[in-house]
Amino acid sequence: MSIKIIAENRKARHDFELLEKFEAGLVLTGSEVKSIRGGAINLKDSYVVVQGNEVFLQNCHISEYKASSYNNHAPERLRKLLLNRNEIHKIMGKIQERGFSCVPTKMYFKNGRIKIEIAMARGKKMHDKREDIKKRDRDKQAREAMKSAGRG
Repeated sequence: MSIKIIAENRKARHDFELLEKFEAGLVLTGSEVKSIRGGAINLKDSYVVVQGNEVFLQNCHISEYKASSYNNHAPERLRKLLLNRNEIHKIMGKIQERGFSCVPTKMYFKNGRIKIEIAMARGKKMHDKREDIKKRDRDKQAREAMKSAGRG
């Protein structure tokens, strides 16, 4: 099983506490696939919405494919996510709860198919972000101290 990461949403990890993750397929056009293979994708401000009994990816920017002629795609159109019914109901229930949202974390090729990892997320407060930064700095200092102690 070969996995090649195309794009990651680092901002989601910074702004949200990621809880439960799901893997989903995407309904794409040919020019979108060509653009994604070229790496012309941005997940930064995208999120997942539920309409009826279907789940869609909103605000995911896939640039137009330059070599495509008249049948190019709209860069930020709604893209349907392919999930099974149980996963859709789980996502719908969590989104309706207060404070939860669903954001894409990364897009990748898995056995030649484009997949997207989405996560149920709860927004972080400013002090939570500061705590994460402090913890990261402490861990970095500890690693550096261990490294320098090993050399001496």
